[in-house]
Amino acid sequence: MVQQIKLNSGFTIPNLGFGTWQAPPGEVKQAVEAALKAGYRHLDLAKIYQNQEEVKGGIAASGVPRAEIFITSKLWNSSHRPDLVEPALDDTLKELGLDYLDLYLIHWPIAFDPRPATHTTDLFPKDSKGAVHLDLETTLIDTYKAMIKLLDTGKVKSIGVSNFSIEAIDALVAATGHVPAAHQVERHPLLAQEDLIKHHKEKNIHLTAYSPLGNNNVGKKKLFEYPEVIAIADKLKVTPAQALIAWGLEGGHSVIPKSVTPARIASNFVEIDLPKEDFDEISKLGAGAKRWRFNIPYNYEPSWDIEIFGEDSEKGATNHVNIGK
Repeated sequence: MVQQIKLNSGFTIPNLGFGTWQAPPGEVKQAVEAALKAGYRHLDLAKIYQNQEEVKGGIAASGVPRAEIFITSKLWNSSHRPDLVEPALDDTLKELGLDYLDLYLIHWPIAFDPRPATHTTDLFPKDSKGAVHLDLETTLIDTYKAMIKLLDTGKVKSIGVSNFSIEAIDALVAATGHVPAAHQVERHPLLAQEDLIKHHKEKNIHLTAYSPLGNNNVGKKKLFEYPEVIAIADKLKVTPAQALIAWGLEGGHSVIPKSVTPARIASNFVEIDLPKEDFDEISKLGAGAKRWRFNIPYNYEPSWDIEIFGEDSEKGATNHVNIGK
């Protein structure tokens, strides 16, 4: 049974959602329709996924009323400049055919070069050398203050962040007095995010996990292929994905697995009880040197020349996140 978790904004979010990142073009409409018909009522979207118009079609085809669906989308990096934040939201609402979002997140703590005429179309502005053109002047505090103003427009119910550090979140709160309702991060047994979880419980910030089954962007096997996970799933007579989703949900977090296969979409929506000994066994997968973060923009092609997470693989970056004061 999907649980409703209360956010610090007073609204509730379903703990099990449906992700649309990396969903292939042409398959998103059918996947969203299948997810909503299977019972999902939490959709995770973003401008950069470039499939929000397909999502619109899937919502319409499902027949599920808008009021019954919790919809999250995200502000892209090319729209961080404060005067571009509301126009970017309007663009997303137009793509989705909606009047409001339940949750709007700053997707990354990174601003790209602001080009007002094309900030919602040229999503990866390049510099003279062909690299992603960073905006090192606009601060996270500048952008977050513009996000807070959106709450008075009726176009968003709650705001939050994604891929941020504890330091950045604390700085936003200190500068504005406004605590993000939610923080979406990569989280799975190889990246348990224990420090973030402790901090967020103290600050009453809800944590949503993306890539709960791992990610194959770097050629590393997905978590549901690990023998340890398969053994636990076989013992419990569930799928490896169901066991991993149950691991992610433990502690009151929300999880947003994604698939475009109707049978797998439905299967992932079946919540199971994961015994503590099995939770602990799965947690060991990321212990010590086995810890692994899949999603690091510095490793993208083309690279974003900026350090975000303090990972060893980011040591060559020449720029750092501009939090502001």
